[in-house]
Amino acid sequence: MRTNILKPTLAHMSKQAATFSARPVDPAGTYALALRLVVGWTYFSAFWRRTALANKLDWDAEGYIGEKFNHFLPHALGIKPLIEYLVSNPDALWWSMLAFTIIEGVVGLLLMLGLFTRAMSVAVFGLAMGILLGSGWIGTTCLDEWQIGILGLAAGFTLFLSGGGIHSLDRLLAMRGAALARKAWFPWVASGHLDIFSGRLFILAPAGAGVLLFITLFTNQVFHGGVWGTLHNKSVKPRVEITDAALGADGLRFTVQRVEGVDVYGSFLIGIEVLDTAGNKVLALTGEDLARFPQERILNAYVAKVKPGKHSMILPLGAKAELFVQADTLSKLPEGNYQLRLTDISGAVWEAPIAH
Repeated sequence: MRTNILKPTLAHMSKQAATFSARPVDPAGTYALALRLVVGWTYFSAFWRRTALANKLDWDAEGYIGEKFNHFLPHALGIKPLIEYLVSNPDALWWSMLAFTIIEGVVGLLLMLGLFTRAMSVAVFGLAMGILLGSGWIGTTCLDEWQIGILGLAAGFTLFLSGGGIHSLDRLLAMRGAALARKAWFPWVASGHLDIFSGRLFILAPAGAGVLLFITLFTNQVFHGGVWGTLHNKSVKPRVEITDAALGADGLRFTVQRVEGVDVYGSFLIGIEVLDTAGNKVLALTGEDLARFPQERILNAYVAKVKPGKHSMILPLGAKAELFVQADTLSKLPEGNYQLRLTDISGAVWEAPIAH
C-alpha cells in the first residue's frame, strides 16, 4: 500500500524535474555570470572587511564605519536628514551600520551563489542607490563613490533581467523539482522565465536603461558638474564653514564644520586668530596651542569628532563642533567689529565676522 502511494508521487516529481530540465535556459544569465560574481563579491567583501579582516563595527576603534558614514553628510543628495539623524545618535547609527553590514554580506553571498538572484539584484539596486545619493560627491581622482553607485544601479537592473542562468542555485532548485521552485512567485525572486518579458523586453530594457542614464547624467552634473559648465570636485581641497561666532564676557564661541576635502585625511588647523577692524591680531593661537586645546571646550555634534592632534587641531570630513576659546584679552575687548580667521596647514584660510 505504501509503495503504491509513493509511486505516483515519485513519478510526479520526476516529471516535474524533467520539465524543468527540458525547459530552455535563457543564456542571458550565463552571459551575466562574471557580472554577478564580481558585483556579489564587492558587497560581500564589505561585510568581510568589517568583521573578519578588521573590527570596523567597534565605535571606539579607529576606522569605525560610522565615522566613514559621517563623511557623507555635507553634500548627500535627498537623504541628508537621515544621515544627520544617525550621526547625531550614536546608538541608532551603530545598529544601522550593523544591519547594513549584515545585509551587504547576505546580498553579496547569495548573489554569487545565484540563490534568489532577482531579489538580490533588487537589493543591490537599493544599496547602490544609497551609496550614490549619500557619497556620490566623494572621490579625489576618479569620482570613486559616484562610479560605484551608478555602476551598482546598472548591475542590479541587468541582473534582474538576466536572472541567475544555468550556473546558479536557482537553476539547481528548479532542475531538482524543489517545492519552492514550483511556486508562482519563484521566478520573480529567483530566476527563470517571466511572462512580463514575453514581447515586452524590447520595451522594458530600453526604458529601464533610459531611466538609469537620466540618473547617471543628473547625479554626475549635481555632484561634479560633469555634463555642462565648470567641473568641480569637493574632495580635493578642505573647506571649513564657520557659524555663530560671538564674543562674550566668558570668551569666544563659534561653530566649525568641515564640508569638503579628502574623506580619509583631516583638515589640520594651525591657527585661530581674532582681528580688529584695523587688521591687528587681538588673539593668535598657533598650531602648538591648538594641539593642547582642552577637549572639554570642544562640543562635538556628530560621531566624527574635532579634536586636538599632535601639532594642530584635526577636523575630519563631516565633523561639526562648537569651540569655546578663553583668553584674558578677549574679555577686555571693547564692543566693535571683529573678524575670526582660521588657518589650515595647507595654507587655506577661512574667515567669518564675530558678533560682539
